[in-house]
Amino acid sequence: MINKGLSRLGVFFLYLMSLLPFWILYLISDFLFVVIYYIVGYRRKVVQENLRNAFPEKSDKERHSIEKKYFKYLADLMVETVKMVTASEKSISKRISAPNAHVVTDYLKQGKSVMLAVGHYGNWEMSALKVSLLLDKRLLIVYKPLTNNVINDFFNNMRTRFGAEMVAMKNVLRTIVKAKDETIMSVFVADQTPVKHEATYFTTFLNQPTAFFLGIEKIAKLTNPVVIFCDLQYKKRGHYEYKAITLTENPKETTEYEITTAYVTCLENMIKRDPPYWLWSHRRWKFKPEDII
Repeated sequence: MINKGLSRLGVFFLYLMSLLPFWILYLISDFLFVVIYYIVGYRRKVVQENLRNAFPEKSDKERHSIEKKYFKYLADLMVETVKMVTASEKSISKRISAPNAHVVTDYLKQGKSVMLAVGHYGNWEMSALKVSLLLDKRLLIVYKPLTNNVINDFFNNMRTRFGAEMVAMKNVLRTIVKAKDETIMSVFVADQTPVKHEATYFTTFLNQPTAFFLGIEKIAKLTNPVVIFCDLQYKKRGHYEYKAITLTENPKETTEYEITTAYVTCLENMIKRDPPYWLWSHRRWKFKPEDII
């Protein structure tokens, strides 16, 4: 009961914080960076190890620069995500451009459902809200529920502000199959680490063997939507550009792992192009192929 009360108090504080203008939030971010990076040292060793393994060809100085930029951006990402709770449609549209959004909308107008594969890169929460604003079709956002129901509801309310529907991972196949006669768009964040007993597919990603979910590929082959990768580019503080890259128009005709490989390639290219904006503090490489029995 106490934990629930504290969670509600925290959510109320975040809501009040979201009412602040961006310029004040970025002042808070500057202070937050100092706390996270210099005082607390939040997961610095994790980030350093990840960068060292991902970019062995870079010098210590280059990796340190990426590390520091990453933590500065992490602080920005925190306050930007909070701002999404109350940010206006005009503000979101101004801050994330989508020069080839017609790639997605044209498929939908043709009656073809679309599966959008994204990564934990840039402000993926803002990009999901942008997609909601672009569409006049049903939008499903696949997510992994948090154990804290109060916080879980807080973020889901943010994500559904403009009409999107949240679908828990365990229900996604049933939901999409049920909607097989509709033209819909579904969004998957596909670069998470699978649990160990589900790690059946490894590929080389950022210079090391990496396990990936095969869920997108399996669902795509079953329901046959157009599969599109969301390429995000950081332009300047609080501003991004979204580009749609078609991975396949007919998943049922693809070979095994073809869709997953195409996704991993696009994700890796995006990260290598501008490394600081991926979620480096995540313990992405928890196990290796030899650890799987």
